Amino acid sequence: MAIKVGDTAPNFSLPAQNGSTISLQDFRGKNVVLYFYPKDDTPGCTAESCAFRDQYEVFKSAGAEVVGVSSDSIESHQRFAAKYNLPFTLLTDKGDQVRKLYGATAAFGLFPGRVTYVIDQQGVVQYVFDSMFNFKGHVEEALKTLQQIAK
Repeated sequence: MAIKVGDTAPNFSLPAQNGSTISLQDFRGKNVVLYFYPKDDTPGCTAESCAFRDQYEVFKSAGAEVVGVSSDSIESHQRFAAKYNLPFTLLTDKGDQVRKLYGATAAFGLFPGRVTYVIDQQGVVQYVFDSMFNFKGHVEEALKTLQQIAK
């Protein structure tokens, strides 16, 4: 069952590219932009991740942390983050357990979906954006939502 606006975001713990284990609850008191993407270093995922990178300071000043999730390995995440200077955390979801928990499942029944969740300081989902091909839309919609939350 897909997580929707108004739901409490399910907690999870996953390994990050720096080797630590990150839990959603580690970010309580901050807004979180949690984006699921199909694969490191592919054209669409690179465009999306670089768009988040380019607006990262705007997200930070809005009191939000950006977190990317895919099933790629820690080593793949390390290479991807280094190659594109990604300043935020990338998490490894081997077996897609967290992806399934959130309902960010396959697009076209083939590829892992591209879904972004904006989660507020209390852990409530404020926005869900699901688009396989509107890479920059994930960033734009998340920023709009954060601005609305701040009002």
